[in-house]
Amino acid sequence: MTSVDVSADLRELKATLASVEAVLDLPALRRELAELEAAAADPGLWDDPDHAQKLTSRLSYIQAELKKLASLHERMGDVEIMFELAESEDDPGAAAEAGAELDSIRKAVDELEVRTLLSGEYDERDCVVTVRSGAGGADACDFAEQLMRMYLRWSEPHGFGTEVYDISYAEEAGIRSATFAVKGPYAYGHLSVEQGTHRVVRISKYDNQGRRQTGFAAVEVVPALEQTDEIEDIPEDEIRVDVYRSSGPGGQGVNTTDSAVRLTHLPTGIVVSCQNERSQLQNKATAMAVLKAKLLQRKRDEERAKVDELRGSATASWGDQMRSYVEHPYQMVKDLRTGFETADVKGVYDGNIDGFLEAGIRWRKSGEKAAAGS
Repeated sequence: MTSVDVSADLRELKATLASVEAVLDLPALRRELAELEAAAADPGLWDDPDHAQKLTSRLSYIQAELKKLASLHERMGDVEIMFELAESEDDPGAAAEAGAELDSIRKAVDELEVRTLLSGEYDERDCVVTVRSGAGGADACDFAEQLMRMYLRWSEPHGFGTEVYDISYAEEAGIRSATFAVKGPYAYGHLSVEQGTHRVVRISKYDNQGRRQTGFAAVEVVPALEQTDEIEDIPEDEIRVDVYRSSGPGGQGVNTTDSAVRLTHLPTGIVVSCQNERSQLQNKATAMAVLKAKLLQRKRDEERAKVDELRGSATASWGDQMRSYVEHPYQMVKDLRTGFETADVKGVYDGNIDGFLEAGIRWRKSGEKAAAGS
């Protein structure tokens, strides 16, 4: 890479970073940081643990964002010097090291740019993810469990907390369904593009003839409910409450009381379960929060459908086979909406899905712009 190429690349990256900072509104972020730091110093902060947790989480997020931006400016100055030294000393090793650092900076700037595209009403929130196995027998159930693990593995290095609310294990292998929360700034904005039907094609380890099988799993992502949301209390006669004994794989008891709770919303048929707490009351409260979040999402979907009908054109469906995971006869994971693909199937199952998320967010934003212009 010549000095001319490096200068052009750095100018482009600096221009992108400047536009990102303009969207983020750094003066406003710094003002909010000062307000949050003052609030965090209040001795009575933890009298309300839920409020305190949200405040400190937001504080940590803003501190990390500002630190990341300052670090990128510093790294851009350093990498320019690295290239100059490598060129003056004619050192291929130093040039390669500088090139790797430039690629790393470019990736970090791209991630920040994608963050600025998350401007939806609920994008900043935590989210609740439900994974359900579909057609395909034991392979579909096993695949559903792999998807759950994929999202949990993705969350960890990104600093998102997770909490599994309910898992329904299948008889032979895997899971029939699982519901879990992903907690952190913009968790919903990132993972909302994962909603839809996922398909796997592989040699079945559950088929004694070793035949290739296809399995399906559905992923649902809804924003976590907050106190400011306008969702009416659900009448008691619209909910059926079932209690049962929490259990793990193989029938192993999580506890010896009927603490798990299943709520069925009779008008819509939505079913929500929670068994992660030992208290039936706690499980019921958590399940009710998830049910309200799903009802709020249903309301939003209905309102969006009405707008699309009035506009006279349908938006792209998120429901049908949005991604394929092919393990045989070749290795490939491909998003059918964006065209983004990778041959690193194992890496994807291990949570390396940032490329898919970024492509999905950009695809969604381009669709919104097209719809607004129609």
